[in-house]
Amino acid sequence: MPRMTDQTRIASRVRSHTLDPIPALLAVLAVFAAVLLFAATAKANPMLWAAAWPKTDFSKKSIDYSEILSGGPPKDGIPSIDKPKFIDAKDDKDLGPNEPVISFEINGEAKAYPLRILMWHEIVNDTLGGVPVTVTYCPLCNSSIVFDRRLDGLVLDFGTTGKLRNSDLVMYDRQTESWWQQFLGEGIVGKMTGKMLKMLPSRQESFSRYKAQYPKGKVLVPNNSFMRRYGTNPYARYDSRSGPYPFFQGEMPKGINPMVRVVAVGKQAWSLPLIRDKGPIRTGGLEIRWEKGLNSALDSSEISEGKDVGNIIVQRTKDGKKEDVVHDVTFAFVFHAFHPKGKINTN
Repeated sequence: MPRMTDQTRIASRVRSHTLDPIPALLAVLAVFAAVLLFAATAKANPMLWAAAWPKTDFSKKSIDYSEILSGGPPKDGIPSIDKPKFIDAKDDKDLGPNEPVISFEINGEAKAYPLRILMWHEIVNDTLGGVPVTVTYCPLCNSSIVFDRRLDGLVLDFGTTGKLRNSDLVMYDRQTESWWQQFLGEGIVGKMTGKMLKMLPSRQESFSRYKAQYPKGKVLVPNNSFMRRYGTNPYARYDSRSGPYPFFQGEMPKGINPMVRVVAVGKQAWSLPLIRDKGPIRTGGLEIRWEKGLNSALDSSEISEGKDVGNIIVQRTKDGKKEDVVHDVTFAFVFHAFHPKGKINTN
């Protein structure tokens, strides 16, 4: 089988995020156009970007523009959800018990955001417990992070740029059109360069665990169930690969398969196999636990049939009470790319 090139990866990514159904001829033309566009713009060129980003100040940046690649879709080609719709979790009939959701609670209000939806939208702008939040998921990194979207007196809302850096989602805020690195919550291009969004504790856990903890909780449902192929995974077997797609061009971590999941807390990470096989990790006041019963969103073409990668709980005891801690369950190559001097514990 011939090696898949960067151009065919782009075509595949564009095709997977195209409205479904679509006439075959138009789909082919769209993919062909995307390949041509990639050939012309894969290399970073702010002069070419300026037409689509008239408000972005490209003179301000904290990264090298050569690190930014086109992910295929254009600006907002992967549409954020800006008017999210919820139902009582107990009434949902579509999600399997072990399907992954991003869950968290603020001021007594709990919500879950299924990866079967985030897979196709990557960003949800919402308000929970009176706090404006942005819920994000980058499939190529398996990175799910929740942010408080209040900053410097503004309430920001976010969309997708269509760009990637280290295979990670590059977001933008619609107020200043600055670009943000999802994995770090850091402004990297434009007026907000160097600013940091506040991360909020959340879990990537099974729907059944969420319902058990929050029996009165809400769950996100599609605004239009026919808009995308919700429940399917366009990156089938991605987390069984020996390495990431060619969107990633950086250095691989040493001593660990780059596609092994790691639990990242700040600039330190622990491999998921270590936590699973050796029991709870207790260090520096943290307790990191693994519990079975979570479908991988990046394994089978049907998310509900994904292999069991297990739930991760990261907590710290404060005043005799356990509290969730900000963390991310991502791939080893991603953690190493953003924290090259960080430590990945494997034994």
